[in-house]
Amino acid sequence: MPPVKICVVGFGNMGRCVAEMANNMHNNSEGVKLSAVIDTNAGLAGQIVPGSDMEVEICRLGYSGEYFGDADVIVDFSSPSGFDGRANMAGSLKKPFVIGTTSLSEANRECLRRISEQVPCILAPNFSIEVNIQFATIARIVRALGDDYDIEIIERHHRKKADAPSGTAIYLAEIIKQARKGNLRFVYGREGKVGPRASDELGIHAVRGGAIFGTHEVLFAGPGGNFQIITEIHSRDSFAKGALLAVKWVIKQGPGLYDMQDVLGLR
Repeated sequence: MPPVKICVVGFGNMGRCVAEMANNMHNNSEGVKLSAVIDTNAGLAGQIVPGSDMEVEICRLGYSGEYFGDADVIVDFSSPSGFDGRANMAGSLKKPFVIGTTSLSEANRECLRRISEQVPCILAPNFSIEVNIQFATIARIVRALGDDYDIEIIERHHRKKADAPSGTAIYLAEIIKQARKGNLRFVYGREGKVGPRASDELGIHAVRGGAIFGTHEVLFAGPGGNFQIITEIHSRDSFAKGALLAVKWVIKQGPGLYDMQDVLGLR
């Protein structure tokens, strides 16, 4: 079977990691080949993506189909700005769409829902296999424990991360809220005389410092003891491997909006 050819949109930290990993996979029979990289930064245009397979030149982003080359799948790790244009292009070209871009607006998500009726799309707040196993595990734990445990989320990231809390932390919070049948409200940090903790609180806390790639802890505090479920990522390779696994999965799917739980068979 020929390798799945991908176009990576966005050459930031994650886009670069995915592109470079893909550009080293083809000769290793891993089933993925980098065919194009595009970015809005004119200063990147003409640079070559490092790798052992072939020289892939970064192109400046445009919405003409030619920019996506002969890619089978479009992988988006850019920004919400211009997202609808990229999604609409994926739909018009009938190319599966894998999205790692965070902080999408509700309008962006509605656009994606429309596009997913035409092509298979994967939207994931986190592509790490470890974190997605945490997602699935947390839902089961919350349902098993009932209302006897207070739950808090503590996420830690490097000092340069621009948003807080992380998209992964918010996704964990939504999973917990759904498992508790909606009977929770999010509390983002605490300060001052806040009074006793209410039973319907779900605390969400963000820590920033150093070069932490990403740690997500869910604390369950019960009347007689506590326990934590923690994932700790040491390299962006964890996310890139998951994204490329999603690429190989989505090419075989029909139209629809999927996530990494579908890719890993965790539903």
